[in-house]
Amino acid sequence: MDSIKPQEIVSNLIEIGAKKSKLSAKDILIRSILSGSLLGFATVLAFLTTIQSGSGVLGALAFPVGFAIIVILGFELVTGNFAIIPMAVMAKETKIKNLAHNWFFATLGNLIGSLLFGGLFFIYITKMGKTFDLDIIDKIISVAESKTLAYKELGNKGFIVVFVKAVLCNWMVTLGIVMGYVSTSTIGRIVALWLPIFIFFALGLEHCVVNMFVIPTAILFNANITIADWWIWNQIPAIIGNIVGGFVFTGLFLYLTYYKKETATQSNNPISEKAVNP
Repeated sequence: MDSIKPQEIVSNLIEIGAKKSKLSAKDILIRSILSGSLLGFATVLAFLTTIQSGSGVLGALAFPVGFAIIVILGFELVTGNFAIIPMAVMAKETKIKNLAHNWFFATLGNLIGSLLFGGLFFIYITKMGKTFDLDIIDKIISVAESKTLAYKELGNKGFIVVFVKAVLCNWMVTLGIVMGYVSTSTIGRIVALWLPIFIFFALGLEHCVVNMFVIPTAILFNANITIADWWIWNQIPAIIGNIVGGFVFTGLFLYLTYYKKETATQSNNPISEKAVNP
């Protein structure tokens, strides 16, 4: 049997969180830039699948490929770290300053990677700004406007909507990260993490790193969205909601019900080391 018991999973995640929190700024930046770019690739794949099939469900099924690569290679995705590193803090395996160090550089790296892929995608899909009449461009603009201008029209209620959707999103995303450690086999890990990631994308929830690609790329495509619209009506409340969803509904709850000190001292799962040092 290649499955791992929940108590061991939580103990392994605490070990992983502690190690991630103590990575150098260089390593966090490199790994988080790669993660931001991979989610950009995965988002475009999902949108193209939706356009070509006419089914948003099939697009959502395609999207988790990016998360699978990130988890298997141990890259840095700040939304996952919103759950994992607080668990290590609660277990007294790392400190708040290390949490802040990781979250800052992982957020920065995810943003850089998302913008990097967005810029490269713009160059190739528009043929250096010559062609904008494409279904994929229309799709990105439409999604970006629904993630900013639609909330802006709601006023203060828009902030609440974004926040709640971001909470629900990272509840699923961090659960997906956890599910990526339920097995010692690569196939088992991929299949397990696919489930909650599929759910979040199919429901159209708000993931701050995905939005770091979608919204600025739409701005490059001349969408009627300003930088202020991006940050005020999506990015900032999405980040806050992702923190709450990941920390409370995954990190805190799993820690409270499954973490046992004696299990942690006995745990010896090779996944935890590979996840941080692939």
